[in-house]
Amino acid sequence: MDQRLRTILQTTLALIAFAANSILCRMALGSTAIDPASFSTIRLVSGAVMLWAIMKITAGAGATRHSGSWISAAMLFLYAVAFSFAYVSLDAGMGALILFGSVQATMISFGLSKGERPHLLTWCGLLLALAGLVYLVLPGLEAPSFSGAALMTVAGFAWGVYSLRGMGVANPVAVTTDNFLRSVPLTAVVSLILLPGMKLSSAGVLLAILSGALTSGIGYVLWYTALQNLSATRAAMLQLLVPVIAALGGVLMLSEQITLRLVLAGVLIVGGVGLTLVFRNRKQVPASDRD
Repeated sequence: MDQRLRTILQTTLALIAFAANSILCRMALGSTAIDPASFSTIRLVSGAVMLWAIMKITAGAGATRHSGSWISAAMLFLYAVAFSFAYVSLDAGMGALILFGSVQATMISFGLSKGERPHLLTWCGLLLALAGLVYLVLPGLEAPSFSGAALMTVAGFAWGVYSLRGMGVANPVAVTTDNFLRSVPLTAVVSLILLPGMKLSSAGVLLAILSGALTSGIGYVLWYTALQNLSATRAAMLQLLVPVIAALGGVLMLSEQITLRLVLAGVLIVGGVGLTLVFRNRKQVPASDRD
């Protein structure tokens, strides 16, 4: 398969996984079927077990050793825990707006610091897509709680850093597996500290396992693989498609209604992201090379 087509397929599947993960989290935490700490722990443990099993089958024992890093694992842990606890006090619309706004700021700022210079129409596409996102979630927007907004901002920053650290890794499967394994003791500590508030149900545990093993574990491997061929700006922009995919998933899986607002917002976001994909980012030319 052509490298470009492979990257498109990997990116598409990763974004679908992110959207599915959002739906699973909403189903589990929105119905209070499980507490946020337990959801985060089961999610990361399930992802670690699934990825370890895949590595064991495909590459043998010891393949993940020293592949990841404690920094990336800490960012994965911070994203998962902050995301779960933020949704206790935020509705889905406000949460998505804060999360993806924070991701955009983190990844695009990094790209600019490394010399990426997006085309003018890329900036127009970003504004158009962000306007579509605001329009999509506008009906449910109200002043968020400070703690919820702060936690979701942290989650967006952590996810942005985790994504950036995935650029250029030699073995995405091994790195993702090791990052998940390293994150387990971190999230276990949180669950132990909050043990008195534990709430478990069979439905909540099942949703957390699906979120960890499938939409997180495998989805993050696909994302790390796709990142090998994406700039920081494009990777950030593409993630704005996740709320649209999640909204469509809500229609299919949660019997939510297709509205004119959803259609118009989807057109704005997809059109905006499309603009950013038309033009490649320019690299800043060092002064010594301009003569």
